[in-house]
Amino acid sequence: LPSSCCRESLCSSAARNAAIKHITVIGGGLMGAGIAQVAATTGHSVVLVDMSEDILKKSAKSIEGSLKRVVKKKFADKPEAGEEFLQKAMKNISTSTDAAAVVQKTDLVVEAIVENLKVKQDLFSTLDKVAPEHTIFASNTSSLPIADIASSTARLDRFGGLHFFNPVPMMKLVEVIKAPGTSQQTFDALIDFSKALGKHPVSCKDTPGFIVNRLLVPYLMEAVRLHERGHGSKEDIDVAMKLGAGYPLGPFELLDYVGLDTSKFIIDGWYETEPENPLFSPSPLLNKLVAEGKLGKKTGEGFYKYK
Repeated sequence: LPSSCCRESLCSSAARNAAIKHITVIGGGLMGAGIAQVAATTGHSVVLVDMSEDILKKSAKSIEGSLKRVVKKKFADKPEAGEEFLQKAMKNISTSTDAAAVVQKTDLVVEAIVENLKVKQDLFSTLDKVAPEHTIFASNTSSLPIADIASSTARLDRFGGLHFFNPVPMMKLVEVIKAPGTSQQTFDALIDFSKALGKHPVSCKDTPGFIVNRLLVPYLMEAVRLHERGHGSKEDIDVAMKLGAGYPLGPFELLDYVGLDTSKFIIDGWYETEPENPLFSPSPLLNKLVAEGKLGKKTGEGFYKYK
């Protein structure tokens, strides 16, 4: 090849894309474990990091259980191939409680921890001091501005958003967020990484809720307000949206599935930023349920009761 090729940004971009082989996933919860699983099954070397060994043991068990379900479905007629797939994927995953040590040899850090700006900033600020220069940082945040999280680091150009959807192994979509400081090279690398995971990436700007949540959360809140005004029962609103709009879940069913505290956190954050926007107005009913600890399916009761 002509030597001039290596002076082209395309070449450096291709080199960086090819370099995303080792992934560090911070956060052993549902999202982090799902991201680690998908990365491992697509041939990436993954280290799943959490502060607690107990959480990591549960994560590993959850990943193995999820993979066994995949094997049962995909390799029904080929049990040996299925077992090989399972063992290969599990071999690609290791765990650690020491994020600072792990990121010294990683190509990409994907953070999937609590939705708290200060906690995320502190984490990335620490990792920024020890991660190699080429390492890309990404947050799986669903509602916080990527630029705000990235501001705690000195690698604004190598920082972007990778918003996966739950359950990660099943959901094909990844929102890839380009913050004002994100370089095109980094953005391209994150798009290519998402494709390498077998996902369908969409390009997003660093705006509240990106694409999906910016449309979804106001819709959910409008359903609650409609109910609060006495213009429809939650049951009728759910049935109407399922049969009339073809949605698999009604808005109240979806709120209970997502977690009422999660939706409240998102809408409260947006309202703080844009209090004049009526779509971001808080809901007294939602606030009441959260205050009572009725957070949805995970607590056994939200808008509906679950046994």
